[in-house]
Amino acid sequence: MHSLPFSVFTYSPSPLPTKATANVLSLPCSPYTIKTLSRVFSSAPLPTRKSSNTMATPSNYATACIPSDMGMAKSLWVKSCREKVLSLYSPFALCLASGTLNIDTFRHYIAQDVHFLKAFAQAYELAEKYADDDEAKLAISDLRKGVLEELKVHDSFIQDWGSDSVKNSPVNSATLKYTEFLLATASGKVEGLEATGKFATPFEKTKIAAYTLGAVAPCMRLYAFLGKEFKAFLLPNENDHPYKKWIQNYSSESFQASALRTEDLLDELSVTLTGEELNIIERLYHQAMNLETEFFYGQPVTQPTVAPLAKEHDPAKDLLIIFSDFDLTCTHVDSSAILAEIAIVKAPKSDQDQPEGQIARVSSVELRNTWDLISKQYAEEYNQCIESILPSEKVEFNYEALHKALEQISDFEKRANSRVIETGVLKGLNLEDIKRAAAPPILQDGCISFFQKIANSENLNANIHVISYCWCGDFIRAAFSSGGLDAMDIHANEFSFEECVSTGDIVRKVESPIDKVQAFNNIFQKYSDDRKNLTVYLGDTVGDFLCLLKADVGIVIGSSISLRRLGSRYGVSFVPLYAGLVEKQKEHAEGSPCFWKGQSGILYTVSSWNDIHAFILGL
Repeated sequence: MHSLPFSVFTYSPSPLPTKATANVLSLPCSPYTIKTLSRVFSSAPLPTRKSSNTMATPSNYATACIPSDMGMAKSLWVKSCREKVLSLYSPFALCLASGTLNIDTFRHYIAQDVHFLKAFAQAYELAEKYADDDEAKLAISDLRKGVLEELKVHDSFIQDWGSDSVKNSPVNSATLKYTEFLLATASGKVEGLEATGKFATPFEKTKIAAYTLGAVAPCMRLYAFLGKEFKAFLLPNENDHPYKKWIQNYSSESFQASALRTEDLLDELSVTLTGEELNIIERLYHQAMNLETEFFYGQPVTQPTVAPLAKEHDPAKDLLIIFSDFDLTCTHVDSSAILAEIAIVKAPKSDQDQPEGQIARVSSVELRNTWDLISKQYAEEYNQCIESILPSEKVEFNYEALHKALEQISDFEKRANSRVIETGVLKGLNLEDIKRAAAPPILQDGCISFFQKIANSENLNANIHVISYCWCGDFIRAAFSSGGLDAMDIHANEFSFEECVSTGDIVRKVESPIDKVQAFNNIFQKYSDDRKNLTVYLGDTVGDFLCLLKADVGIVIGSSISLRRLGSRYGVSFVPLYAGLVEKQKEHAEGSPCFWKGQSGILYTVSSWNDIHAFILGL
């Protein structure tokens, strides 16, 4: 057993804690659960706590999660999470943050950035010309002055790090793409405009000023973001960081304020625009973010870097083995929540006669009551089990000691699964209902695209294995298959079926932390030693603990309280992934070999699949 059900038809003001969320209270009535079950039962949508709300889908999920009172510029920034993370993890940004960037690479970057800034000044000049409002003209003029001041700062960069030849450096293709895009936008050459370059009314001209701000704002915000991120790695009295001046410039209050003024102005100029015109701004913003990301990856970083892993990967000599948990690592909702709700909703009503020849089932009311009792008992016993294996005080990291302690969790998990089987709560689920419930909305943003890119890459020698407590391997296979991934290696439990209807029994394969790490070891042992094998494990809870620690790189997604509490008592360190990479890049530049080693007692933490994608694959 690995989670508790989400209440679909009844609102519970105090949701029960679940193992999957590890002592964090479970979310009430997830929209993904409801969307899933609505797809299974194709008649009227299921009632919800807020049945009038529109359900989030992969295309509008980011928008659905944005507060309604957030301005346009900030909402577009929120939806650009993937691009900002990719930029942050780029080899150029990583080396700059760590202070190890080759000086010739930095000189090249400064030369290209000068071309950028000149284009910005030109774009602002055109935007000021098109703006109809005097206050807007003045605000754009101030922004242009800020760019001219920034060019002066770059002159000081050239004096500190470069030479006169930097000023004469030709523009490269990545820079040219952005500058041409920006100047075309500022000139009114925007896809979707009928009269390109000719604007009869002040309102039409103001639109062009808004479009220009839509193409400039993401660059300003991205640099402000990078400046603040990099500043966190400067020591209080840091004098040795060669790029301290650059970091201080973009993390300064004045630059942060300039980025905010740009966004505020974009919001103001967008107020009177139509929905179609706002869509154009969103498209321009997204295109600008993509071009900025390409600009950072286009810098000539020739030195070895610790990320992305694919950069130093030689498919002829190396093998990357990626292991992943499924529930709440890949998904928004624990699969058992969905499977249990299908069983309850599809169960016969108390006054219904059951057709002859079908597997006998209890009524939906009885089933929900039984499930609630099992869930409550599970939560109480799980918390007691965690408490029983916690050392009274912090100890030094010892993998074997942790392994021994987690054997108690394993015994508990197996007893809990036996209880589920004995009560028959999972009888009568139709295989097709299960498959329909596993469509892509249950998967977290970026999960499918990450695995797809690995599967389709010709320059990466990699294998993927999913190791899961999930009761039904068919559910996992259907989830990935609906996203175009049919060749995933799934290691999970299976439902027992009779004529495509579940009997309530579970074919047990992976029930506990011990089972998971045994599956991990068995899989790894099948690979030969003729290549350099690197293992990465992605997980989120105590059930993944041993695998996370056994892998060369263990990455924790989310913030499981029980995992961190248990880990801290057993001497495990939880390090934000990007901070860990910056430190490793420093060590690598100082001559230490860059290698990842399992059972080090260090786990890396991330908040989303964007970080995982950027770290392993890059752009």
